[in-house]
Formats: sequence, C-alpha cells, structure tokens
Amino acid sequence: MASPTPTRSQAERADHTRACILDAAIREFSENGLAGARTEQIAEEAGVNKALLYYYFKGKDDLYAAALEQVIDSVRAESASVLETNVSTGERFVQIVLGNFDRSHSHPALRSMIQQEMVRLHQGEENRIGPMADRFFRPLWQMVDRLLEDGISSGELIRVDPEQMRYAALGANLLYFLSAPLIKLAMHTDPLDPRELEARRKAAVEYLGQTIFTDRQHGARVAARVLARTPMPKATTGGSTFPNCNIQQAKPSLKK
Repeated sequence: MASPTPTRSQAERADHTRACILDAAIREFSENGLAGARTEQIAEEAGVNKALLYYYFKGKDDLYAAALEQVIDSVRAESASVLETNVSTGERFVQIVLGNFDRSHSHPALRSMIQQEMVRLHQGEENRIGPMADRFFRPLWQMVDRLLEDGISSGELIRVDPEQMRYAALGANLLYFLSAPLIKLAMHTDPLDPRELEARRKAAVEYLGQTIFTDRQHGARVAARVLARTPMPKATTGGSTFPNCNIQQAKPSLKK
C-alpha cells in the first residue's frame, strides 16, 4: 500500500503564500514602480485574493518595503556565501564580481528596483534604500574591502587602494547594464543579447585575472576556474522565482 502524500503544515503554507506574493510584487514593482504598481495585479499573479494579500502585508507601502528588502537581502546572502568559500582571497573576489554581473543579467527585476530607488535617492525623494544602507550595503562592502586588504597583504593582489579596486570591478558591471540602451543605439549591437552577455562576462573575468593579481599566470588560472564552475544563468522574470505559486484562496487563520 502506497504511503500517503505528506501534507504541508499551516506554517509551511503560510510561508509559501507569502513568498508567492513577494515574487509577484517584485515583478510588478520592477516593471511599474511604486506609484504605478497595482495590488490587484499582484494578488492575481500570486493566485490570492486581495484580502489575503492584506492579511500578510498592511498595505502597498509595506509590501513594497518587504519586496525591496528581499531583493537586497538576496544580494547580501549570495555575496556572503562566496566570502566563506575555501579558495584564495583573490578568487573569492573574482567570484563576487561575476556573481554581481550574473545577478544583473538573470534578475532584471532586482536591477530595476535598485535603480528606481537610486533615482529616488538622487532626486531627494522619499525612498526605502537609505535606511537599508546601514543594514545591508555597508557591512557587505566592508567585508569585501577586508577581503581585498587580505589579498593585498598576502601578495596575491596588487598593492592599490582596495576601495578603488572594488569600485572599478563592480562599477564596470553597473555601467555595462545602465548604458546598455545607449550602447545598442551607438554600436548597433544588443549588449543584453545572450551571446554578447556570455562574451562580456568571460572578458570581464579574464580582465580581472590579468589586472588585479601580482602573478598574471595565477590570475589567468583563477579566471579559468571561476568561469568553469559558474555557467551563465538564465534570465528570470520574477524575484524569488518561487515554484508552484498557484495558491488556494483560503480564508486566513486569525493567528499568523
């Protein structure tokens, strides 16, 4: 006799529902911004009714804050995991830079939401990214700078300002994706075409291997290893890409 299929607990169903709402919210906010996003569309995409959406989130602003926090936390979590890998400091940094490139390509919703917040910050408008700077970005950048300092002290990396090394490597990725529409107009080629992206990510990693390492042969080997173990990811349309987000429209319990 076959064993019965295990059912998910109420807590697991609640986590699944919340994740699906956030996934749909990230997609909607990235495409339409905070002002243009519609909670009705988010609820429909998540497979829930609006009452259930407001059960998990107080309102549109609360949902936006949670979506943005998830987007930024995914950056922090992925980078922090690389920092803990058992390879040289230089190799960890190259992996971080490649991860940054791949997130910008494979998660356009993530890139769009952060860019929108940066514009709001630059224009002096109310924004959510400012309060998150201390919680997410400063600790992450400080960890990366300490990593670079260790690589310089050990002699693996060239002796330059570690902050400048971070700005140059990560800033190149940012410029590439921000200027993609202009590049397409000026050069008559699409920087976001999969073949162009694959060539650019390979060139970016190989460039680091030849510029930040004191031993260029060692740098070339590092670049080759990083590329070999990190295939280019496919682009997604959502945030967390949480699977099977077709949720039963059940009446929520009074207790969270």
